[in-house]
Amino acid sequence: MSYYKFLLYSAILATPMGAAAQTQVKDTVATSKSGDNRNVMLNAADSYKPREIQIGLPSEDVNVYENGLPAVYSSSVHKLSAHWRNDASLKGTMLMTPSESAIATGNIAYAVNAESQLGISDKKFQGVVNWHGNHFGLNTFDLNLSGRLAKNWFWTASMYQNYDPGTQKQRYTDFADRTQIFHAGITRVFNEGRGRATLLYKYSYSKNPGNFNNQGPFIYNGDGSVSEFQGFKLGRYSYVPNGGHLTYYDVMDGKAKSWDFQQAMDNHANELAFLFENTFSNGLKWTLNAKYMDAPRANYVDFGGSTISQITDGNLGNYMLTTDEAGTLPYSGYVEGRRTWLHFGKVRSFMLTTELNKQLGNHNLRLGLNEWYYHLNYHSSSFQWYASVNEYPTILYGNYYNPFTGLTKRSQTYDFNELSPEYTKGSENKLAVYLTDTWQVTPKFKLLYGARLEYYRMSADQISASRYNGFYIGGTNAAGDVITPANVTKNKLNYAATIQGSYALTRQFGFLADATVATRFPRISDYAGTGPTEEQYKRVTIPLIRGGVYFKNNWIDLTSMITYISKSNNIDQQNLTNPGTSESKTVLLIYNIHTLGWTTSAEIDPFKGFHLHALFTWQKPQYSNYNASVTFNNGNTMSVNADKMIVKEIPQVLIELDPSYNITKDVRLWTSFRYFGKTYANLQEAFYFNGHWETFGGINWQVNKHLSLGADVVNIFNVSGAKGTINGTELVTKDDAKKYAGYIMSGSYLRPFTVEFSASLRF
Repeated sequence: MSYYKFLLYSAILATPMGAAAQTQVKDTVATSKSGDNRNVMLNAADSYKPREIQIGLPSEDVNVYENGLPAVYSSSVHKLSAHWRNDASLKGTMLMTPSESAIATGNIAYAVNAESQLGISDKKFQGVVNWHGNHFGLNTFDLNLSGRLAKNWFWTASMYQNYDPGTQKQRYTDFADRTQIFHAGITRVFNEGRGRATLLYKYSYSKNPGNFNNQGPFIYNGDGSVSEFQGFKLGRYSYVPNGGHLTYYDVMDGKAKSWDFQQAMDNHANELAFLFENTFSNGLKWTLNAKYMDAPRANYVDFGGSTISQITDGNLGNYMLTTDEAGTLPYSGYVEGRRTWLHFGKVRSFMLTTELNKQLGNHNLRLGLNEWYYHLNYHSSSFQWYASVNEYPTILYGNYYNPFTGLTKRSQTYDFNELSPEYTKGSENKLAVYLTDTWQVTPKFKLLYGARLEYYRMSADQISASRYNGFYIGGTNAAGDVITPANVTKNKLNYAATIQGSYALTRQFGFLADATVATRFPRISDYAGTGPTEEQYKRVTIPLIRGGVYFKNNWIDLTSMITYISKSNNIDQQNLTNPGTSESKTVLLIYNIHTLGWTTSAEIDPFKGFHLHALFTWQKPQYSNYNASVTFNNGNTMSVNADKMIVKEIPQVLIELDPSYNITKDVRLWTSFRYFGKTYANLQEAFYFNGHWETFGGINWQVNKHLSLGADVVNIFNVSGAKGTINGTELVTKDDAKKYAGYIMSGSYLRPFTVEFSASLRF
């Protein structure tokens, strides 16, 4: 498989912090074979991020670590894909289990941990050059060079350049993703090769419009399927206007500013890391990894939609939509209220993790410490606009009231900063100590237990006042209150604990069980909106309990487990749309989620050269205590009640089939078929998308010891359709769902059929 993807080790290491193989406890997913190229970068939604491995809960922020430290401290502002890619700077990757992640990081989720290429080798000079492309015009160039400077001194340098025009032809930009990442490092080896110290520098620059591109209109048929709307091909046609300048009002000072579609999506950062490890003569291993990262620009654009309506002669209530500013050219046709958030952030972080590890008899002990500091200076401004519903839509003019000028006049934008504009400035700090012990109690019984205690301090400026049209810092709301940030400071203790055991009843059959719990308090990002009040500020608790059996012989390795996981006091900010209109209000929700699931996984080698990974998961993720109400401008009060309903966007059935076959020792065929069952597209189970298969496949040829070639296909059967949520449907209930059969709606979609090529040269 090409460099662009990395291996997903299905022998997920259950021993926290990557203990030696003999101390592993078997996890939910069966042990992989060395030839298993199943991987976590096969993402049918976004080719630059690892796919989210379902555990029945929405993702808990950053799940990618580099040398044991978060690739970015938080992706709520500084996006992961803006600063990290799976490139040639990495020596290898492993997958951390939720239990392992809970102890090492405080976060329950499957997580990728990547190790940097340090260039330590007997060769004076070596390198790898990779190229990746597709039939849409993608070109990615990626290289790593390394060598020996002098005795015990080594160097490494990497470059990643991505030129991706996307699967649609945009007219406002040349590239849907333009990312550059550079690495340079120097390493000193000592203690007869048992120790090393490395200094690594990293620079990243990325422009990616994100979900601004990933939207499109479709006809919702009412049975979980969608149809093309007037020939609009999801994933191939652009739902973004040609370009232009739109006026918004800065939430920081209330001043009018101009935004065009290429602005507010720049990210660049500098990072300096120090990596140290040493194994003493008594077998004690000490590692210390630290890094400082400064991102003076961490910006992105967020996009949403609302109700799609058909109008004649510009008649949309009081707005009178026209294609010209003078108002002489009324528009007739379909229109959608579009929503845009411009996010501007400055981020700094310092993170240090140090560990001691030693084997003492039947015990493998690990003691670690985290000191992670994060500073955030962030705000966003929001506005709305109407546009036609077609490829390269036209931005329409309407007669809108502007609260900043007190005038009603024709313009392209309206409702300034009414929809969840955000602001926060402050820091959070995590100081944690953790300990694990992997104990081989008997030759048949293995026990792993561990705990984490974390001191958490958060200090942030927060604006708890409700948002309104014309909101900005220094402004005055209807009650006469001046909008002023107020500081919130919290000092809390978080904890995590795990116990895992395996018992081999026979050489081939045994039992597995584990229980893990992790807690945390609301983070600084939760205060960017109105934030939780003192009464709403509660501990978030996530318990995970699993148990099952395994069976293995010389051709099959199978695991089957029952899982229960829940999350209390989850904080979410929702924009609730008045059905049939573009009017929306923002509410803060605090609710619980719980999931019961069953997973069976198998690694099968029935004959030489052939390997099959198979995975089946059934899960039932449900909301509890999910209730909210909102009053719209017309005085109409509506409620959302998602209690005991299935969590949106999370499928109840998951299937993975990953067969591969070595035609010769140098030529390998592989495919990956992933089934995602029915998913709900709004909060109250009114809308849903039928299950679908995401398919990948390819051939890899190791031409010689220096050159390898590959050809891959994404979405083999060219399955098209919508995914995620449907814009503007938050308040629609099951009882009203039938009314919307045949309605035109908008949302995100799957990646279209794509042919990819790759080449890798090693020297």
